[in-house]
Amino acid sequence: MGTGFGWDYGDNHAWMRRAPIQDPLIITCALNGGIQGKESHPALPEHPEEIAAQAYAAYNAGASIVHIHGRDPSSWGDCTNDPAVYREINALVRERCPDIIINNTTGGGPTTTDEARIACLDAMPEMASINMGPDMSRFQIAERPPTMDCPRPAMEVDICLPFTYGFIEKLAGAMQERGIRPEMEIYQPGQYWVSQDLIDKGLVATPYVFQFVMGSQTGIYPTPRNLLHMVSELPRDAVFSVIGIGKFQWSMAAMGVLLGGMSAWGWKTTSI
Repeated sequence: MGTGFGWDYGDNHAWMRRAPIQDPLIITCALNGGIQGKESHPALPEHPEEIAAQAYAAYNAGASIVHIHGRDPSSWGDCTNDPAVYREINALVRERCPDIIINNTTGGGPTTTDEARIACLDAMPEMASINMGPDMSRFQIAERPPTMDCPRPAMEVDICLPFTYGFIEKLAGAMQERGIRPEMEIYQPGQYWVSQDLIDKGLVATPYVFQFVMGSQTGIYPTPRNLLHMVSELPRDAVFSVIGIGKFQWSMAAMGVLLGGMSAWGWKTTSI
């Protein structure tokens, strides 16, 4: 990862001075998500012990950060933002991975409330994600058959996560109070307006951490041209990583590394 301090990613000469990129690469592994569980793939972790085991495997493979979605113990097919669940998960991860950076979600899932997004910060991770605006998705979720925990029929998800300027500011302020580093998740270039608002209000500190989520529904297409554009709009004193949803992860991650960014990867197939 490039340190980002004083590096203008849109400056060709700055890139040439730093090439080949020799700074340590920071790899983030998204262990699971807020919607799909084992009904989508049996290897997806749901229980805290499973999540911690996957974190340990990622850690041994070279990951420096793990991004975590807690699951509801009363219904493992659903997400939760209960801080008690996150404390349990984070403690198990920390026990196995002493120096890994824990990044908890505030995106949650379809039923997560604004109050729950803030409450989960009481688990005190080093980092937490913030969506830089609303995000719409519509897709099918597979059946959880009777042989699985918490069975349920197949269903269609049609949602919009209602992130507003005011709530994003409130969430960033809650992170600032707790000493948690925000990971600003940008789904399309217009959301730079929101991240700049946080910067102008002093609600995020350098280095600003950006995560480009490319290929989600209503997000920017996961193409090289679009990633170049996203990187060119970064403010100074920023670092970035990139998610390419589904089959686009490897190409977007490889290009992100070439551009001097961190690398984000995982199973993610949704925008949450």
